[in-house]
Amino acid sequence: MELLRGAALLLLLCAAACAQDECSCAKNKRVSHCKLTNNVCTCNAIGSNMPVNCETLTSKCLLMKAEMTNTKSGRREKPKDAFQDTDGLYDPECENTGIFKAKQCNGTTCWCVNTAGVRRTDKYDTDLKCNQLVRTTWIIIEVKHTERKTPLNADALAKLIKDTISSRYMLDGRYITGVVYENPSITIDLKQNSSDKSSRDVDIADVAYYLEKDVKGDSVFLNNPLNMSIDNEPLVLQNPLVYYIDEVPPEFSMKSLTAGVIAVIVIIVLAIVAGIIALVILSLPTYPQMKEMNEMHRGLNA
Repeated sequence: MELLRGAALLLLLCAAACAQDECSCAKNKRVSHCKLTNNVCTCNAIGSNMPVNCETLTSKCLLMKAEMTNTKSGRREKPKDAFQDTDGLYDPECENTGIFKAKQCNGTTCWCVNTAGVRRTDKYDTDLKCNQLVRTTWIIIEVKHTERKTPLNADALAKLIKDTISSRYMLDGRYITGVVYENPSITIDLKQNSSDKSSRDVDIADVAYYLEKDVKGDSVFLNNPLNMSIDNEPLVLQNPLVYYIDEVPPEFSMKSLTAGVIAVIVIIVLAIVAGIIALVILSLPTYPQMKEMNEMHRGLNA
């Protein structure tokens, strides 16, 4: 009997010890096998099994890979080199540090990406060379708020947005360079050069990804949806659009344009050509004018 009591007590102690080692990753729900080591919760990212420090944001590359593993599916004038992510979700290749590999492939098709994992070249075969991972230094995020009972104060809104990004996404406030409000649109500028970013700073690409997921209602955080209010009224954001500006302009060619865009360009060119032809025709003398000129010419020669 004493032996059984001792065994039961040992089991209870082991269970308590195991429970103490378990933890939850508050900043990333796409993880498994979480353990508490030196009071820091460390987990394995789903899809890659790479270690994730739950004290900070997880890299966008690891988050996208985890999302693919789970789903298996895949207003102002912008700077001239700003482009959107038109390819959507794909299964990325990540470096050991969690950042994107410069070259991404899907079967026999490959392309180059920036530090945000967004395609910045046309798609080619597997012989494509991507010499470096080009850094995204400026991200423009556009959102709209739902209809409200009271109008928003631009200064109060800007402060709320900056405070939320700094506290929720751990981004140093110096990288939040602007918040512009044009009812109901909100434009947020994040700028971060490689020379400014320290190893402790979160990347603006990761912040943009977390924010976009929050607005879309698919938060990466564990049981912590985005919750903002201003003037005692909830501020609900929707319709996120994200634009990326790299330190080196993208390398898209005409063949990357959609058929609709090409058709519009062709129509414009044809219209210009037709206009030129019409001007030439209108500048030519009419038949009566030509007859009168010929008669005058014969009179002078008489």
